[in-house]
Amino acid sequence: MLLLTVLGPVSYMVFASVSSDLDVASGAYLPTTVDLGAYRRIWSTVDLGTGLLNSLLVAGVVAAASAFVSVGSAYVLVRFAFRGRVAILRALLAMQSIPGTLMLLPVFVLFASASAAIGVQVIGTRWALGLTYLTFALPFSTWVMVTYLRGLPPELDEAARIDGASSWRILTRIIIPLSWPGLVVSGIFAFLLGWNDVLFASVMTDPDTRTAAVALQVFGATQEGGAIPVYGQLMAAALVCAAPVVVLYLVFQRYLVGGLTAGGVK
Repeated sequence: MLLLTVLGPVSYMVFASVSSDLDVASGAYLPTTVDLGAYRRIWSTVDLGTGLLNSLLVAGVVAAASAFVSVGSAYVLVRFAFRGRVAILRALLAMQSIPGTLMLLPVFVLFASASAAIGVQVIGTRWALGLTYLTFALPFSTWVMVTYLRGLPPELDEAARIDGASSWRILTRIIIPLSWPGLVVSGIFAFLLGWNDVLFASVMTDPDTRTAAVALQVFGATQEGGAIPVYGQLMAAALVCAAPVVVLYLVFQRYLVGGLTAGGVK
């Protein structure tokens, strides 16, 4: 029953994307005729190609950076005892409770001030948007990796140190190869954060760097009040934007199960 509840709206999107706009506007669920023209038109009307490219670049870089920075941070927090270690862990956890809407204005002012100080454009660039996403993705990713690394036996580190391995060698040759399930979980979370975000992307980007989610939102907003509905193109664009996430899950699903259960090491 839960699966049918979830697939109901998805099936409606699929049928609406291949139906005529008039059929969708009249409330028809099944298409009277199958028309794939909406999938051809969205690449010019929605500017979906540029949006998908920007989303893939920003979300992909954020996912990779978040995963590998978090595993290094988690390794230090789990394997080394130092003053302030517990405070850092609590601070990372507390950062998860801060709503993103409260951070929008401070982040914008910070980047605007930095742009004026260094004389380089910050707002409207992909790297600025990526830095914004990292501030939200890194705390969660670090906690995921802390939980996962706690399940790795410390005897692996001790055996490597007996053989003369340094901390960097232990991290790169032992910890990271054994932590792929956790790395995938933290990376996919960061990727989804950048892929699905509309709030920060609508403020931090310009028409050349806007992501797919913003392009879809702008297209939907411009059609409000129009004489001819374009529901087919909206549904087709939404399905195209959702496809990379589905493919990503299908490719890495076995790592996701191991990372979420922290059971990847025997």
